[in-house]
Amino acid sequence: MNFIDIPHFISTHVTKRERSMFEVDIQRNQTELAAKIKDKAVLVIGGAGTIGSSYIKAILRFEPRKLVVVDTNENGLTELTRDLRSTPGQYVPAEYITYPMNFGEPVFKKMFLEQGSFEIVANFAAHKHVRSEKDHYSIEAMLDNNVFKAQEFLDFLCEHKPEHFFCVSTDKAANPVNVMGGSKKLMEEVIMAYSKELHITTARFANVAFSNGSLLDGYIQRLFKRQAISCPGDVKRFFVSPEESGQICMLACMLGQSGEIYFPKLAEDEQVFFKQITLDFFAAAGRQILLCNSDDEARIATTNLDDNAPYPVYFFNSDTSGEKLYEEFYTEQDALDMQRHESLGVITNARCLPKSELQVAIDELKSLLAQDRYDKEQIVAVMKRHIPDFEHIETGKNLDQKM
Repeated sequence: MNFIDIPHFISTHVTKRERSMFEVDIQRNQTELAAKIKDKAVLVIGGAGTIGSSYIKAILRFEPRKLVVVDTNENGLTELTRDLRSTPGQYVPAEYITYPMNFGEPVFKKMFLEQGSFEIVANFAAHKHVRSEKDHYSIEAMLDNNVFKAQEFLDFLCEHKPEHFFCVSTDKAANPVNVMGGSKKLMEEVIMAYSKELHITTARFANVAFSNGSLLDGYIQRLFKRQAISCPGDVKRFFVSPEESGQICMLACMLGQSGEIYFPKLAEDEQVFFKQITLDFFAAAGRQILLCNSDDEARIATTNLDDNAPYPVYFFNSDTSGEKLYEEFYTEQDALDMQRHESLGVITNARCLPKSELQVAIDELKSLLAQDRYDKEQIVAVMKRHIPDFEHIETGKNLDQKM
C-alpha cells in the first residue's frame, strides 16, 4: 500500500485547489494584518486542535510578540510545540507558553491576569461533533462548553478588553438540525449580545479535511490498526484544508467588523461526497477495496487481512439524529456582503438581542439542567423556543452506534 501525502491528497481530491483560496485576501490585506498583529500579545484557547493550531500558524506569519496557548489536551499542546519548533523558518515568539487547563476554571483567570493584557484573544474550545449529541448528559456538557462558559468568559473579557476577540462557529449553525449546531447558533447570539462592548467576530466554515477526530482522519487510524472502514455514501460536504481553516479565522478576527459572521465563498458544486473521497483515497494508496454490505461483514473481512488483499469498506445511508445530507452557510434572512473580500462572504445583520432577553433563554436552560430528572426532548424543546430556525432531526440513533 502506497504512502499517501495527505496535504497533496487534500489539494488534489478534496478541495481541488493547488493553493489556499484565501491567499489573495491575505496578500491584499497584508499591511493591515501586519499592523494589527505584529508585536501584539495573543491568547488562543483550544489551540491544540486542528483549527486552533492552524490559526496559530496563520497569525505567527505576522510576528506577534507573545503567544499563550490554552487547551485541555496536554498531548495536543506537546505536539503543537514540537510542530512549531521543528518547522523550518517558523517564527515562534520569545514569549511562548502553553497551559493544559480549562478556560472555565479559576486557575485560567489567575493565569490570564498574571500574564497581563492580551490584544488578540481567540476561542476554539468547543464541542464540534454531531456525534456529541447522544443523551441529556452529553448535551448538558455541550451547552456548558459552547454556551455557558462562553458567556462567562465574555463577562470576564468585558473587564479586560482585547482589541480583537474571535469565537469559532460552524456551518451547522445555519438552519440547525442537530443540538451541536443549535448550541453554536445560541453561542453566536451570545457573542452578538456583547458585540457593542467588545470587538467580536466569528466564522462559519466547512469540514476541515483530515482534522483531528474527523471521519477522514479516522481512515488513517483504521488503516494503522487494520480495521474496516465505514462511510456514509449519501452525504456530501464543503471542505477546506487545515491551513485554510486557520486563515479563515485569522481574516475574520482581524478584518471583520464587530458582530459580523464570516464564511467561505464555496459554490454548491464544490461539495464533495464522502464516498468519492474514500474511493480516491484507496486509489491514491494503490489498494483495491472490498465492498461490504454491513458493519459485521466488514469487520469479519479484516480477519487475517494481508497487505495485498482488497480493503473492507462499508458504505451506508445516513440515519443518525441531526445529520444533514448537505451544508449551508447562511439563510434567506441573512444580509450578505459578497463584495468586500475575494474568497469570503460576510453576514452583516446577525440577530443582536439585548442581554436581558438572551439571559431568559440561558436561565431557562440552566433551570432545566439543574433538575434531578430531565431528558433530551425537554432540552431540545427549550432550544427550539429560543432559536427560531432550529428544526431538530431525531431518528433515535447516534454515531456512536456505528463504526
